[in-house]
Amino acid sequence: MDSKLSIQKPSPGATILPDGQVRFVVWAPGTERLFLKIMTGEAERVETMEKIEDGYFNGTFAGINEGDRYLYLLDDGSARPDPASRYQPEGVHGPSQVVAARRHNWNDNSWKGLPLEKYIIYELHVGTFTEQGTFDSVIARLDYLCELGITAVELMPVAQFPGERNWGYDGTYIFAPQNSYGGPDGLKRLVDACHARGLAVILDVVYNHLGPEGNYLHSFGPYFTDRYRTPWGDAINFDGLESDPVRHYFISNALYWITEFHIDALRLDAIHGIFDFGALHILQELAGEVRQRGATLGRKVHLIAESDLNDVRIINPVETGGYGLDAQWSDDFHHALRALLTGDRAGYYGDFGRFSDLVKAFREGFVNSGGYSPFRKRRHGNSSAAIPPGQLVVFSQNHDQIGNRMLGERPGEYLSKQQQKLAAATVLLSPYLPLLFMGEEYAESAPFPYFVSHGDANLVEGVRKGRLEEFAAFGSQGTPPDPQSQATFLSAKLDQEQRHAGNHNEIFNFYRALIRLRKEHAPLAGLNRADMQVIADEEEQVLAIIRKSGDIQIFCLFNYSDQSRVIRPPLASGTLHILLDSTGDFRPGSSVTVYSTRPNTYPVLAPFGVLIYKKD
Repeated sequence: MDSKLSIQKPSPGATILPDGQVRFVVWAPGTERLFLKIMTGEAERVETMEKIEDGYFNGTFAGINEGDRYLYLLDDGSARPDPASRYQPEGVHGPSQVVAARRHNWNDNSWKGLPLEKYIIYELHVGTFTEQGTFDSVIARLDYLCELGITAVELMPVAQFPGERNWGYDGTYIFAPQNSYGGPDGLKRLVDACHARGLAVILDVVYNHLGPEGNYLHSFGPYFTDRYRTPWGDAINFDGLESDPVRHYFISNALYWITEFHIDALRLDAIHGIFDFGALHILQELAGEVRQRGATLGRKVHLIAESDLNDVRIINPVETGGYGLDAQWSDDFHHALRALLTGDRAGYYGDFGRFSDLVKAFREGFVNSGGYSPFRKRRHGNSSAAIPPGQLVVFSQNHDQIGNRMLGERPGEYLSKQQQKLAAATVLLSPYLPLLFMGEEYAESAPFPYFVSHGDANLVEGVRKGRLEEFAAFGSQGTPPDPQSQATFLSAKLDQEQRHAGNHNEIFNFYRALIRLRKEHAPLAGLNRADMQVIADEEEQVLAIIRKSGDIQIFCLFNYSDQSRVIRPPLASGTLHILLDSTGDFRPGSSVTVYSTRPNTYPVLAPFGVLIYKKD
């Protein structure tokens, strides 16, 4: 594979050189002349950029300092921020700022990353995870995440977006960490603090579109194409005329996060919105460049895709025709679990709801694996049965599955305490990579609605209208919270103190126990199907997962029904050492002896109960 494109091109943006000069590089093929306006305090100066090959402009200038601000002056008279700006201190419409790449004194020289199979992921939104909503305030919560047992922190997108309130998927400066979160310095401090605690950092990046407000890339070149459509904005031009520099721009961004910010993994948002029909797919090229950079840095670096394609080519090795990414999200696992517990059949949940769907999700990963999808009205997906389970990320909650509900309410609003525990155990005792969404570990009561802070009134109305249309497709009644309102944003702020009280505390302790079991017991830590047996009783809706490692055998029993179920031999016989009981009937560490000829010794699994034991 020839993946040298990105390293042959000049690195975009402003770079402070060893001699103190600053080099500026920007791609603007539609512009004949380009000028650089530098602002140092009250003083301004204009420099002429030199046009070089392939539509790039280059300029190296003295007398420019870190912290100076600048704009590009195009030949149509417009003044625009740098498409590869490292910092937008005044927001998406303001000038870019020169940033020193090496200003932070890193303390993680011994950090080499974590193997993907060790990831227990915690997805968080910086703006709502703490009251302050900054990178630095997240640092104060890291010890809490370690106490919980988390090994990888996933940050929802932090690329500069308009205003101070946004999920992050409206970012328009993909190299610039959000100013209201603390900018590049704050993000580096957070990553360094994570590594000091043994936590890997996953950054959610958006390479399928850019947000609508402050998106000035159209002024510079054909970054976008009208040959494809996405639900969120113009599709990126990865395979059309003059697409090579576009590919270079996004690959440079991935390498920038990995190199300058020491990010351990990138979560690629909605890759089904990335279109490329060229011979070398952009995802394959990206994976090759990232793998090479990780090797150069001596660190484990991973790419994790979000995709609704159910296509294993994304994570298959390049040698077998795949793109070579390391892992992908499996929405089917969530959908099968949620539809079974709630009875929800609206929208895409219409493809799920049978007990057998969850069984298949455990055994294979994808539920839609090439058969007919009533929701899509066509065949969908291919089989993931041969894929190592450690390449699939599963969850019972994430930002989409909560935030894309009309009110953004969490499962605690419609699931019982026992059902919430059952959902947690289903995810954390699976052979896949588990992901938790912030607050789920103690049944946070705050919702996570969709919120924005756009400055364009027409755009705000468009967002409101779009939300109404989206929920109409799910048959929802009523009106969603106003996404532009500050109150909507503030309603999503977490209150981690809830974990100390009542049911919140019980659920929190249950999550901690599940994670501890997953880490401490080899059968549960191993991510493979060869040592896993799945036994399902469809009529009683009881699922038994038998996990093995050497001579150790652990039984995980799940009751997805609202009735008590008797667990009969051979699943329960001999001496059983209780590891965890969601109802509290059996104390962890205790033992019971079950005789196959004495039914009165058979254990009873409570409605929506979970029982985990080792068997002699």
